[in-house]
Amino acid sequence: MSAKKTALAVVSAALLVPSLLTVPAHASPAPPADGKGQPQQAPAAPPESMSTVGGALLGKPGVQVNPLAGAPALPATLTGRSWIVADARTGEVLAANNAHWRLPPASTMKMLFADTLLPKLPKDRVHRVTSEELADVGSGSSLVGVKEDLEYSVHDLWLGVFLRSGNDAVHVLSAMNGGIEKTVRDMQAHAEELQALDTHVVSPDGYDASGQVSSAYDLTLIARSGLQKADFREYCGTASAKFPGRQDGGAREYFEIQNTNRLMTGAGGLSPYKGIAGVKNGNTTMAGSTFTGAAQRGDRQLLVTVMNPSGGLNSVYQETADLLDWGFAAAGKVKPVGELVPPKSADTSSFGSPAQTHDREAAVAGGGEAGGRGTALAVAAGTLALVVGGSYAFNRRFPAGRRRRPEEEFLP
Repeated sequence: MSAKKTALAVVSAALLVPSLLTVPAHASPAPPADGKGQPQQAPAAPPESMSTVGGALLGKPGVQVNPLAGAPALPATLTGRSWIVADARTGEVLAANNAHWRLPPASTMKMLFADTLLPKLPKDRVHRVTSEELADVGSGSSLVGVKEDLEYSVHDLWLGVFLRSGNDAVHVLSAMNGGIEKTVRDMQAHAEELQALDTHVVSPDGYDASGQVSSAYDLTLIARSGLQKADFREYCGTASAKFPGRQDGGAREYFEIQNTNRLMTGAGGLSPYKGIAGVKNGNTTMAGSTFTGAAQRGDRQLLVTVMNPSGGLNSVYQETADLLDWGFAAAGKVKPVGELVPPKSADTSSFGSPAQTHDREAAVAGGGEAGGRGTALAVAAGTLALVVGGSYAFNRRFPAGRRRRPEEEFLP
């Protein structure tokens, strides 16, 4: 048997569970429009029944954790409406709170944008920006400073996306991919391939839009997928970089940009989190603060997503750090409450609610209950290497971002 078949067989066997986990999924509705096409806040409480992709417990509202002897208590100050702690290698969900609650994602949606488009656009390709490509960037958007009639490499633009969460860079890259509408379709298809079925894409940059939702579970799946790509790891692990500015004659000016991930840079009065490797933060009126973070201690690699805590801007980082600390301390002392499922094309088992393609038009007509119709072929899962034994490794390590201290390096 080939290594690939062996790996898939092992993963399939590991994911087989009793039939009680095959509870039908019930997605919470997208935030309704206010009559003027603007999204409103999501309901104050999670729905009683949510998707069970990844396991039945993940479809229940409230905190889900199965402590064993000696397990540390979860942080007492958590306020996030939804959060999840998962082992990035094994896919085990160590604890969760409203994991499948569909909420506005803000700029964490850019993780899906990057995971979808990175393989399509060579990083050394150079593009001259037009005014049309920047015309529809939303009011109040975060920007990196892309200017029309100037040339930028794809590499430059991705730095703008990851470090400054630049919606201007997102719109230019989308134009290079065939336009916003095509990019949204591509992202939706890729979300469905990843079995991120809580996700409904409306804008590629995460800008507030009626019906645009994701979940802590989905964002963690997407981050895990992205981190299999070397370029994704490079960009989300970069603390600072030089970005092209004006061009006077033959000389191009450059200015420094810094990552908006405060757990990486220590901005806002926070201390950098030891072992942090990204991934992406976001903040909008509808979403509040959102963040997905990845970190490593020893051989253990964790992913944490926190959505919409009730405190100030630093709360999402503080709660992420607290959950990372808990996850590292809880290693081997909790029974998993679920799994991060593999991509649809690699999933030969029935685990939780099965993956399915939803009708976009029916979803919109019915208040946005489901994700959109997949209109492109499923993205191959070759970059999401499933290794023999059921592990789902990060290609052995995350690369350190620029200006990273030696103790923050990830082990090989």
